[in-house]
Formats: sequence, structure tokens, C-alpha cells
Amino acid sequence: MRRLLQSLLLKLTGLGLLRITLFSDTYLRYVKPGLRPVLIASGVVLLLLGVVAAFSRTGNGGHAHDDHGGHGGDDGHEAHEAHAHEGHGGHDGHDHSGTPKIAWLLVLPALSLLLFAPPALGAYTAARSGAKPVAVQKKGFEPLPATSPLPLTLTDFTKRVQQDRSRAIQGRTVRLTGFVTPDATGDGWYLTRIIFSCCAADSQTVKIHVYGSGSAEPPAANTWLAVTGTWHRAGTLGTTSAPAALDARLTTPIAQPINAFTDDLPITPG
Repeated sequence: MRRLLQSLLLKLTGLGLLRITLFSDTYLRYVKPGLRPVLIASGVVLLLLGVVAAFSRTGNGGHAHDDHGGHGGDDGHEAHEAHAHEGHGGHDGHDHSGTPKIAWLLVLPALSLLLFAPPALGAYTAARSGAKPVAVQKKGFEPLPATSPLPLTLTDFTKRVQQDRSRAIQGRTVRLTGFVTPDATGDGWYLTRIIFSCCAADSQTVKIHVYGSGSAEPPAANTWLAVTGTWHRAGTLGTTSAPAALDARLTTPIAQPINAFTDDLPITPG
């Protein structure tokens, strides 16, 4: 039974990894795109190990009598009695070599990976994590292009607001993209991106506070939006006293981009 469970877990996990990497982009919910070959290789190895485990023989259990068969007379009889006594006395007459029933619960997470992948990180995670500190721009800022609205990442917008002493962002109409995270105070909401350094376990969050959305109610959590607006005036622009915030003029629903877990300009599916 133990070998059966091990084989089943290995095969289910391997098949699950292959399903989310070979037949969909689901793996991008959990790791960066560059790790796809590693996941495929891991899935193949786990699947092969599961097949090998299913057909492998048991250890020495099937040869127990052969060990005693080579002893003569009393020595063989005494060894057999000693073995029997140890088996009953050391384990109170019970066989603990089988698989505990509770261990079969381990099949459930492996099966879930095969049948339905766990959801991606979103507003629930973002609302419970602090915003990622934005690195200091050591080099000077390049002049902003004349494009209007000006597409920016959330990180670039934050740097322009809090570090650009030329105040080039003042009065400019920008276009930012991300998903909605509600503000617990009810004063606006957050446009959010979750960034993977490697995988979901080391994710960080960057947020822009958005005021106004063209409707009385804030957008639903996890809705992906392109938001057009201008910097929300507060504090001193070009210093850390200025909030990374936006007065929204237009919000447009968009499909979740392929590069959802970066803070890059969005790459749309297809």
C-alpha cells in the first residue's frame, strides 16, 4: 500500500506539472516564464519515478524465509522463534508497515493540480502585504515623451512622483494598468501589480492609490483595468511627501495580461 501511494503521488504531481506547463499558461500564476523548462523537466522526472515505483519489487520482505532456510536444526528454529518474538513483542502484535489511512489525504493536493489549478495571487494577498519599496533612481530621469496619455508602469509613476525634482509628471495625463485592490477605509482603491522575483513565494506588491473611477461604486476586486488620469495633488511633488496616487478620469476593463506578475507595460493575450 505504501508503494502504491508513493507511485500515485509521484504520477499525479508529474501529470499536474505537465498539464499547467505544456497545455496552458497556468504555470505563470506561480513562477516566472523562464522557469517553464525546469517545470517540464520536473514533471517528466516525477512521472517516470512514479512508473518505476509502481513496478518495482518490495525490499527483502519476500525473502524472509530464505534467510532462515540456510540454518540447520536448532539454530534455524531458535532464529525463527527469536524473529517471531521480536515481531510480536516489539510491536505489540500489530503490523505497522502499512500506509496510514490519513496519508491518502496527500493525494488531494496532487489531484487538484491535475484537475483544477489553485487560483493566482490577487487582491486578497495584496491587501495583506506591504507595498514594495521603490528603488532610488541613481541616474537622472530621461525627458518624458510627448505621448498622451503616457503609458507608465506603477513603479515608474511612483519614481516620477517622489524622486523626479524636475516635476515632469505634473499636469501629465498617464495611463497605468493593474488589478483592483479595495481600500479598507473606503477612500478610493488601489491599482496593483504583484511582482515575482522567482515565484509566488517571494512576491512583492506595488500599489497606486486611485481616487475617483467615473462611478459611485469602486471597481470590483481583482478587476484588471487601464486607468487614465493625473497625479493626485498632495505633498511636494518630487519628494517622498508626495503620494503615489492618481485622480482617475477614465477606467477601462482589460484582459489579464500574459506578464501579469511583473511591473512591465502589459502584454495582452494573443
